[in-house]
Amino acid sequence: MNIDVVHQLPRPAQAEVHLFCQNDSLTERLAQFSNTDWLIRDFKADFKQTQVVYSNGTKIYLLGLGKSPKSADYIKVLRSFFFNHKRKLPDVVALYAHGLSTNEIEAVANGLWLGDYDLGLYKTGKSAEPSFFERNSQLWLIVDEKDVDLATQAAQNGVATAHTQTRVMDLMNAPSSHKYPQILADWAVSSGNTHGYSVQVFDEKQCVEMGLHALLAVSAGSKNPPRFIVMHYTHPAAAKTIGLVGKGVTFDTGGVSLKPSTNMHYMKSDMGGAAAVLGTVELAAKLKLPVNLVGIIPSTENTMDGLAIKPGDVIGSYSGKTIEVIDTDAEGRLILADGLTYAHRHFQLETIIDLATLTGSCVATLGYVAAGLFTNNDTLAQSLYKSGIVTDEKVWRLPIWDDYKDELKSDVADIKNYHGKPVAGAIVAAKFLEVFTNNHPSWAHLDIAGTAFADSEFGSMKSGTAYGVRLLIDWLRSYVSN
Repeated sequence: MNIDVVHQLPRPAQAEVHLFCQNDSLTERLAQFSNTDWLIRDFKADFKQTQVVYSNGTKIYLLGLGKSPKSADYIKVLRSFFFNHKRKLPDVVALYAHGLSTNEIEAVANGLWLGDYDLGLYKTGKSAEPSFFERNSQLWLIVDEKDVDLATQAAQNGVATAHTQTRVMDLMNAPSSHKYPQILADWAVSSGNTHGYSVQVFDEKQCVEMGLHALLAVSAGSKNPPRFIVMHYTHPAAAKTIGLVGKGVTFDTGGVSLKPSTNMHYMKSDMGGAAAVLGTVELAAKLKLPVNLVGIIPSTENTMDGLAIKPGDVIGSYSGKTIEVIDTDAEGRLILADGLTYAHRHFQLETIIDLATLTGSCVATLGYVAAGLFTNNDTLAQSLYKSGIVTDEKVWRLPIWDDYKDELKSDVADIKNYHGKPVAGAIVAAKFLEVFTNNHPSWAHLDIAGTAFADSEFGSMKSGTAYGVRLLIDWLRSYVSN
């Protein structure tokens, strides 16, 4: 499928798509279509409402955006419409986008391209009938003549974002039989070669030589060895560097502290933080953002055999601190400890942000609407919150006060990884990570356990959302502009 931005149709379209908001001009706009009496009565432009009318042999889709839609609403409406209609649309479609801002145009292009996503990664009975996206079809995006150039760039950005999001979603949705630490490393290397940024992958032997003891301890029960991935995107116009650290547990059984079986199949998503970092670095490179960006991913499986770490074990870490392992299911913070220490030791970072599907406690607190945000930097907190609202990848700040510090005291080691209490789980996890930041003045932790995997029109079960990619890209754009 080809997308072109034009101010008038080069040739007649076989179908048209028109976008409507619930505002005072709705009735006037609907009057241009035939059968207006019933149309005005039935079509209220509710969010995701779809109405079909015909005019001079052309099929016309009217899409409702609801009241005062934000860019994220355009994405949701267009994604849902094109996903549900991709096998019904003809070969030539015109989508009218007059008066939309460049941000809204980017969102429209992003949403419609996401409509091509297919969860059936391993199904053998694929439909023989190609979809609108699989055919040599044409979508004309119609804008005002003065806006064509800017809208073209915005649409290209939206499509580029969708391409990376779907790649990340494929990675998230892959089962552990098709995804292990080396797969994440291969993804990063391939992306770096394609988009022009450097990638270093440290294998198990190198991890031992480097002293990544916490990562190695978590991986001890798995036949798939760990990988430590370091990505580095640079831009000649950038002076400062941002660091991202992502939890890359490709499957989490909980280890000896075994998880219940009910939803363990969703633990293939426990590398959601790594996916967000992979996607953000790739997209920053594709969009050529004027920023220097370091992405660090400690990656492993958390499984069981006779060599697996056990509750009560004391392990080392890259920082040199010793850790008493109270619960082997609190493994994400262990590998992030090594990742965070490596980040501040080897790079001069203006800001460090880590992302992890870390705690069920955060899901219990915020549900599936927002990620937990932990930081002592008010400016960083406000900027991430703002980007979360803009992208609808919301974050909500939770405390990280020293009142919780005693929860991590160990009698036998420098620190313990879990306080063993049914309260403040997400906060105590963040306090653990803070120990390994070297008191960095601009560090934030995002607990994305409730947002990285969610319900959608793509399937009947939860699936990857690529949460964090659009959030961080918007935040990086704001960082650059400021």
